[in-house]
Amino acid sequence: MTTAPRRRARVRAPELVGRGWLNTGGREVALKELRGKVVLLDFWTFCCINCLHVLDDLRPLEAEFADVLVTIGVHSPKFVHEADPDALAAAVERYGVHHPVLDDPELTTWQNYAVKAWPTLVLVDPEGYVVHVAAGEGHEDALRQVVNELIAEHEGKGTLHRGSGPYVPPPAAATDLRFPAKALLTPDNTLLVSDSAHHSLVELDTDGETVLRRIGTGERGREDGKEPTFQEPAGLALLPERVAAAVGYHVVVADTVNHLLRGLNLDTGEVTTVAGTGEQWRDGATDGPADAIPLTSPWDVAWWEPANGVAIALAGNHTLGLFDPVAGRLERLAGTTVEGINDGPAEGAFFAQTSGLAADGDVLWLVDSETSALRRLDADRTVRTVVGKGLFAFGHRDGKADQALLQHPLGVTVLPDGSLAIADTYNGAIRRYDPATDEVSTIASDVAEPSDAVLVDGELVVVASAAHRLERPVAPGARLVDGEAHQVRRPPTVLAPGDLELVVVFTPPAGTKLDDRYGPSTRLEITSSPPELLAAGAGVGTDLVRSLRIAPGVTEGVLHVVAQAASCTDDPAVEHPVCRLTRQDWGVPIVVGSDGPGRLALVMGGLDEGR
Repeated sequence: MTTAPRRRARVRAPELVGRGWLNTGGREVALKELRGKVVLLDFWTFCCINCLHVLDDLRPLEAEFADVLVTIGVHSPKFVHEADPDALAAAVERYGVHHPVLDDPELTTWQNYAVKAWPTLVLVDPEGYVVHVAAGEGHEDALRQVVNELIAEHEGKGTLHRGSGPYVPPPAAATDLRFPAKALLTPDNTLLVSDSAHHSLVELDTDGETVLRRIGTGERGREDGKEPTFQEPAGLALLPERVAAAVGYHVVVADTVNHLLRGLNLDTGEVTTVAGTGEQWRDGATDGPADAIPLTSPWDVAWWEPANGVAIALAGNHTLGLFDPVAGRLERLAGTTVEGINDGPAEGAFFAQTSGLAADGDVLWLVDSETSALRRLDADRTVRTVVGKGLFAFGHRDGKADQALLQHPLGVTVLPDGSLAIADTYNGAIRRYDPATDEVSTIASDVAEPSDAVLVDGELVVVASAAHRLERPVAPGARLVDGEAHQVRRPPTVLAPGDLELVVVFTPPAGTKLDDRYGPSTRLEITSSPPELLAAGAGVGTDLVRSLRIAPGVTEGVLHVVAQAASCTDDPAVEHPVCRLTRQDWGVPIVVGSDGPGRLALVMGGLDEGR
């Protein structure tokens, strides 16, 4: 275990360098202009669910410290599509980012701050020095404490300047739909659409344009009733008639940012909360009464007959859940919370931000957006990957499934002939997978971030999310695309051959301590790609320091590191302390070089005093 005293190092924050700025009214922002403010840099990329969680974590801090804290998002893309400035501008609006954003497509500022993971948060004090670094999510309380300390310190020194920051909101756009996410065909032959950025549901005529009714006030919230509120709703699942009659609602809605499932009665328009607590699941029970088990970013839902329940794509922790509406219970359907692409028995499978589900008899089809993968869960609870090669490989390539490539798909739809339509979101395409031939083809292109599709009278209606509408882009016949393969190419870390000390730096927030009352308070899991990269040191342990050995002859690869630490309030007088689990995953690309160091430090919270 390595800890670091807060704010001992005096490291001047590098200036912010990128292609351009958003949410500033067209002007550039320099750190030197922000002297006197506490500056919080949020290194993010809009594909990353953990980054989206952090955006929501930061909202209360931005409101609480509005006159002293300036948050700046540094967008450092993973996928090729995310480097498109128009796509970034759309994402900033879609996710309600209300602070300046630096567009850093070449990862220049990322490298200058030695960032190694999405998301990473860096606090800069009013004099321009880096004072705190935190990777991952769940740092709201620690950030609040550090900001309060900085306010007290710099008010005393006279170096704190209160007032407004450089944020300039863009003009609001007026469209019936704003970043719609998913759609379904109702029993009344209408289209129900989750209107994500309007925080509501919209019922449309089958022409895809005529609004019949809106369900939801449009405000962020979690109110039930006939004037309900949502937060970025996404997936929609129609229940079988027998189930709907038993529970009193017809549609299950994945209320993503609220971490809830909601039930919609199509006859009355009334909404009820049916699963989740409203808190984000971080650790603990996954099976039990539906109103007592937290969820984490449910992105899609689908009724799956073999399980007699609603399958849930829990993008926030890379698992699948199962909701039994009649019994009112939740359980883990598949996954371990480890992000990856491991097949086999469901309880040991790895997923990566599952974002789309479609049931076809005994098969539950799914797309994992972060591994750009099409996968299947069979009724015998076995997982198999059909398309996809891992967290760092993507592209647009048709042909045999084992050679085909996708880019961050968000939706999948079963077609009448048993083939699948895949909403290949970041390629702007609709792809078709035919299980009979095991081949992938492209059946539509130039679609603005398709996120779902639904069949209406035999025609495929596509949710063109970034165009804010439904479209019918599929013409007869398919075309084959022999496109490029891409790898996520972040700047690699150069390391010396042979023995390596890996250190995860974590300092519990002030007023807390590591919680070892029920066993070890920390956990560290290390694997590598390729597996032969490590000759020693891979596996699971409880110390945040690990001795590794890089195998002779291997010159490059990726270290996969998963760390977690449990900390609780440090007050003997408190019988039931408040506790929090901090967790972060890293995929660190490395190259082996004789001039590299024999130590790799990854900061989960605090500062690395050993660098």
